[in-house]
Amino acid sequence: MQWLSIVGIGEDGLAGLGSAARAAIAEAELVFGGTRHLELAADAITGDSQAWLSPFSRSVEAVIAARGRKVCVLASGDPFNHGVGATLARHVDAAQMRVFPHLSAFSLAAARLGWPLQDVVSLSAHGRPIELAIPHLHPAARILALTSDEHGPGQLAKLLVDKGFGLSIVTVLEVLGGPNERVRSQMAMQFGLTDIDPLNVCAITVVPLPDAQIVPLTPGLPDTFFDHDGQITKREVRALTLSALAPRRGELLWDIGAGSGSIGIEWMLADPSLRAIAIEAHPERAARIAKNATALGVPGLRVVDGKAPDALNGLEAPHAIFIGGGGSDSGVLDGAIDALRPGGRIVANAVTLELEALLLARFSALGGTLNRIALARADAVGSMTGWRPAMPITQWSWTKP
Repeated sequence: MQWLSIVGIGEDGLAGLGSAARAAIAEAELVFGGTRHLELAADAITGDSQAWLSPFSRSVEAVIAARGRKVCVLASGDPFNHGVGATLARHVDAAQMRVFPHLSAFSLAAARLGWPLQDVVSLSAHGRPIELAIPHLHPAARILALTSDEHGPGQLAKLLVDKGFGLSIVTVLEVLGGPNERVRSQMAMQFGLTDIDPLNVCAITVVPLPDAQIVPLTPGLPDTFFDHDGQITKREVRALTLSALAPRRGELLWDIGAGSGSIGIEWMLADPSLRAIAIEAHPERAARIAKNATALGVPGLRVVDGKAPDALNGLEAPHAIFIGGGGSDSGVLDGAIDALRPGGRIVANAVTLELEALLLARFSALGGTLNRIALARADAVGSMTGWRPAMPITQWSWTKP
C-alpha cells in the first residue's frame, strides 16, 4: 500500500506542480512540511497540516506513527537531493511511497548560470560545517553550495579569503523559482552583500591566489599542511600507508595512536562517504587532530581522547585499522585484530624494534605482507649535499579472513 506521498514543491507553489502531485496533497489526511511549504500548498490542503517539529526527529516519528493513513510530506525541490526523502526512506519501504520530485536548487542554479551540472561540485552546507568545501577548492572549479541561512554566503566568502582564494567569485541566488528571485555576484575578498534571503544557494567560481592552500587529490599531503609536534606519519610513508589501507566507499577506519590525525584525515579526503575515528591518548594531540581535520575539510572526523586498547571499547567495528608509532603493547594489536570486521584490513607501521618484533610474530602466525620502507632525503653536508636517511619503517599489512 502506498500510504506516503512525498511532494517536492518550489517557490512557484502549486502552479509548478503536476496534477498528480496536487491530487496527492488534496487527498492526504495529514500533510507535513515546513511553514513555508504549507503556505505554498495551502489552497490544495484539505486534511490536517502539521509544521515540522524541533528536533526534526519528532516529526519523522509522527510521520511513521501515521503509517496506513493517507499522508503527504512536502519538501523543497527534489526530496532525494539533500532532502527529507532520504531520511524517510530509512524508515519506509520505497514500495510504500509515491514521490513527486520538483527541480532541485542545484538544477535551478545551474540553469540560471549556464553551468553544466555534471561538471559542478554540488554540496550541502545546510546545517553542516562550511569547511566541507575546502577539498573542492581547486583552480577554475565551480561549486554550488546550499546554505543554512542569510549568514551562509558571507561565511563562505570569509573561508575563501582565509584559505587564499579571495579572488573567487561568489554568486548568491535567492528564492530561486519564486517571484522574488534574485541573483547577485561579488568577489570573495570584497564581499559585502546585505539583505540576503535565508533561502539561498551560493555559486563559487574558484580563483586561487599564489599562496592558496590547494588540497591535492592524491594521498601524501605535505607535512606542513598539518599542525603537529613531530608525531606524524611522514608524507611518503603516509602515501604508502593509505595505498595499503585501500579505502573503499562507505568504510570506517580506526587510526590508533593518531598523533596529528594525518592518516584518518587523508582517508576521509579520499571520498566523502568515508569515515574515520582517531584514537589518541594525549589530550593536546587529540585537540590538534580536530583542528587539522576542520582545516583540511573533513570536520566529521571523530576524535576519541583515550589510550588503546581500553579506548577501543564500544566503538563501531571498523573496516580498516592503522596502528602507527613506536608502541609495543601487544594488547593494542590483539584488540585491533579482534575488532576488525571480516574482510577488513589492518596496517601497522613500526619504527621501534619492540613493535617490529610484534609485527614479525603476527606475520609468522597470520601471514599478510611485510615490507621495509627506507627513505633518504638530500640535505646539507657542510658546503655540499648528501643523503640523510630517515628511520626505516617496518610495515605489516593483513586482511582478516
